[in-house]
Amino acid sequence: MVPPATVRPDASDDPRGPSATRTLVVMRHAKAERQGATDFERTLSDRGHLDAADAGAWLAARGVAPQAALVSAARRTEQTWEAVAAAAGWSLEPELDRALYLADEEVVLEAVRRVAPTVGTLVVLGHNPTMHALAVWLDDGDGDPAARATIASAYPTSATCVLDVTGDWADLAGGRATVRALHVGRG
Repeated sequence: MVPPATVRPDASDDPRGPSATRTLVVMRHAKAERQGATDFERTLSDRGHLDAADAGAWLAARGVAPQAALVSAARRTEQTWEAVAAAAGWSLEPELDRALYLADEEVVLEAVRRVAPTVGTLVVLGHNPTMHALAVWLDDGDGDPAARATIASAYPTSATCVLDVTGDWADLAGGRATVRALHVGRG
């Protein structure tokens, strides 16, 4: 069965139209323990759980409510999603994708491009350096100056960038999203 986030109905089914503004949240997992049975199985630290919950509360306070989420299947990203969603009050089940674990930004972008055009808000939760590179690459230069300056230099654990995207997910390309806000955890 194809997960709902990747079902691509005809764009004419999108009530928002092809020039609608969508919201993309690009998030790096929260702080993880240094050791695990494997890197893939590393879990969040206590600080990571707190930072992820803080990011969820921050997103909820800004009215961000995703219809889809693409999350790396690594344990620390799954735990980050669980804490973010609980704090934000979301009941959405994410699409856990092992391919996002070692993905570069092009692989992540291709996953985003497959999201149904009816999805107005999407969360992508993964790892660095990919999440950092993706946020920088998508930035059109017209967004929040302080957030853009931070993104240009760093993307620490639990960094959460909210971007406005005009048009269909399938058309997303470099320099085609506006940085609306950025949240960085304490840890």
